[in-house]
Amino acid sequence: MSIAALIVAAGRGVRAAGESGQPKQYAPVGGLPMLTRTLQAFASHPRVDDILAVIHPDDAGLYAAASRPFAAKLRKSAGGGARRQDSVRAGLEALSADAPQLVLIHDAARPFVDADLITRVIASLDDHAGALPCLPVTDTLKRGSGALITGTLDRDGLWRAQTPQGFRFDAILGAHRAAAQDSTLDFTDDAGVAEWFGLDIALVEGSEHNRKLTSAEDLRIADRLMRHEGARAGTVRVASGYDVHAFGPGDAVMLCGVSIPHSKKLVGHSDADVALHALTDALLGAVAEGDIGVHFPPSDERWRGAASEIFLKHAAGLVRERGGEIVHADITLLCEAPRIGPHREMMVARIAEILGIGAGQVSIKATTNEGLGFIGRGEGIAALATATVSLP
Repeated sequence: MSIAALIVAAGRGVRAAGESGQPKQYAPVGGLPMLTRTLQAFASHPRVDDILAVIHPDDAGLYAAASRPFAAKLRKSAGGGARRQDSVRAGLEALSADAPQLVLIHDAARPFVDADLITRVIASLDDHAGALPCLPVTDTLKRGSGALITGTLDRDGLWRAQTPQGFRFDAILGAHRAAAQDSTLDFTDDAGVAEWFGLDIALVEGSEHNRKLTSAEDLRIADRLMRHEGARAGTVRVASGYDVHAFGPGDAVMLCGVSIPHSKKLVGHSDADVALHALTDALLGAVAEGDIGVHFPPSDERWRGAASEIFLKHAAGLVRERGGEIVHADITLLCEAPRIGPHREMMVARIAEILGIGAGQVSIKATTNEGLGFIGRGEGIAALATATVSLP
């Protein structure tokens, strides 16, 4: 069955993000925007076919940067409404142009949703119109008035609702359209809309890790946990790549995705970007996917003159399909000319953009060969690259 994920990311939440002044869904969590982590969970799930995010119109630039690594699975984003209920309906209407059979509606502020939870929700839709992940209420509940406690509530049968909430698409679209006819109705989640409409909703086991990040303190704690404990929770792989290209007649050299004026150019089947080729091999090595020639053979005319960023994006996509994260990329260029220093900052920014990571996660160094060998004679350029990848 075709399955789409609808990510609700239109809220403002500016105060929660603290000094950055941007909505909390774009605040960094462990070095990546919260929304990037949320999108990654669904983009890497084998049952999810495509993703549509509902965003605030003012956040188009932030969303483009946060979602770039997952372009292959993304539909065009939809604009949000005044309430969450309005935003979800806008997303459902956008999906209806090419409707999936099932839809998973998830809050962007829950970036730690895992594949097992997503799978449980999907499985419950075999027999029910909707599925709601929940956890039992274990804390004692009190009723208060002002500064005084006025009573204790019975917690038996009470559950904490989470997302993703899964539905048969036609059913939840019909429920939201019906609810929109009555302006007095205001639902805080989609299961509430479904219950009001009379749909049967299965209770699915939730996850304590699937916490919602609401306050600035939530963000600080999550960021600290991801940075200091994330590496121990998974596998860190380090792999290397090497490439070399000879000079030929020309007036510019393509290095790290940047065209640098020069008296020669590098010769190759593609644009001969020796740095991106080496880094592509390093990323492919980190996930044991062979080398660049396996994926883009020089015998294939499709890649004649191709921009090497295509190769690097492909390798980065393979990392993310496995639920992995690119932690660091390091490149050393060996050449007598051109000078790398004046272009280093632009190179770093370009690689960070291609990989969808921060500029602080990219290192570019350069050295000469002290006049020795083919590099010393100015016959070509070589590149060494190391990629550090974290896998679950």
